[in-house]
Amino acid sequence: MSLARSSPSVENRTGVHRLGWLDALRGIGALAVVGEHLFTWAMPWLRPTQINLGMSGVLVFFLVSGYIIPTSLERGGDVRAFWIGRFFRLYPLYLAVIVLVLALSPWIPVRPEVPRDPYAVAAHATMLLDVVGVGGVLNTMWTLSYEMAFYLMVAALFVTGAHAGRAARRGLVAVLFGLAAIVAGMTLSAAPLSGAGPAWVALVVFAAGLGCVFAGRLRTLASCALGVMALALLVLSSRVPWFGLAMLAVMFTGTAIHRWERGSGTLRPVALTLLLVALAPVWAISAGWWWVRPDVWIGTVALAAATFAAGLALRGRRIPRPLAWLGVVSYSLYLVHLPILLVMIHILGERRWSPLPHQLATGAVFLLVLLPVVGLTHRLVELPMQRLGRRLARRV
Repeated sequence: MSLARSSPSVENRTGVHRLGWLDALRGIGALAVVGEHLFTWAMPWLRPTQINLGMSGVLVFFLVSGYIIPTSLERGGDVRAFWIGRFFRLYPLYLAVIVLVLALSPWIPVRPEVPRDPYAVAAHATMLLDVVGVGGVLNTMWTLSYEMAFYLMVAALFVTGAHAGRAARRGLVAVLFGLAAIVAGMTLSAAPLSGAGPAWVALVVFAAGLGCVFAGRLRTLASCALGVMALALLVLSSRVPWFGLAMLAVMFTGTAIHRWERGSGTLRPVALTLLLVALAPVWAISAGWWWVRPDVWIGTVALAAATFAAGLALRGRRIPRPLAWLGVVSYSLYLVHLPILLVMIHILGERRWSPLPHQLATGAVFLLVLLPVVGLTHRLVELPMQRLGRRLARRV
């Protein structure tokens, strides 16, 4: 098997150096999510019930984001360039997938969780879907809500200098979010705010705040307003407030791990935060779905933590090139796999009770279609837009 260098970094096709072990973790996380959906439909005998495989993959993604995003912002030193890069990294494929799902809607109806109302458009425009209590046109899009909330908060910490303060260096931000998840779970049975209001408020503040950042006016004030908005929405309007706070705790845990690796922090806040996240649903009022049962949830969190720890421990090793490639295309893999799966379900119907050879053939066909498609979407959509974003960022 051919290998790609992972220490200290590998170079992708764009010529940008990347940490190979983080690519490997992204690839593993994406495969876990794909596996969860494929196994549920076609191979239930492969789907574990003691953990939520897909959720463990999402948590790995969040740890990776927490590890790398604040560092990229600090290294660049420019919040406007950071946001240009994020927009051209996330939005082109995101919008393309939304268009695809809507184009397929005459045959494959859009999820009923998506309100048939203009405020659903507002929620999709900001990506703050789950954070404002709105379902996405794909059920995988909920994770982007917390990624966006994290970006907004990290940018606010950066412009105020709080990212370099003692609390940030010691990982206390992660611990505070973990404690907030516990408290929210014990006190809130549902989000205090619902309906169209949060989505419209988020859109107005999002557009005005980022408009100021891009224009170079009132950047600090605008970034702080965006960060405060994200935090307020997490508590007041996210679908399950304790869960949203726990997701931010996981991402800031990734940041704390990076601080520790650089010698400016310890692992104590990491361990404490992961413990708080693992225990959050134990006393939560709103924790009725199967994979937040304490035994399942704790196992899921433990698997994600162990996966990230293994990647961190092996960061000086050579990474198999296919795994590194899966990490490079992980965003395409994450967003594109579900529309392909929905089309196959529409054509083939239920496969859970099909003979084993049929199930295996279905899985093989799915992967044979999926992998070339994500390679194309990465090459034709993601890479050109990322290059454009970098060119624009260099001009600011």
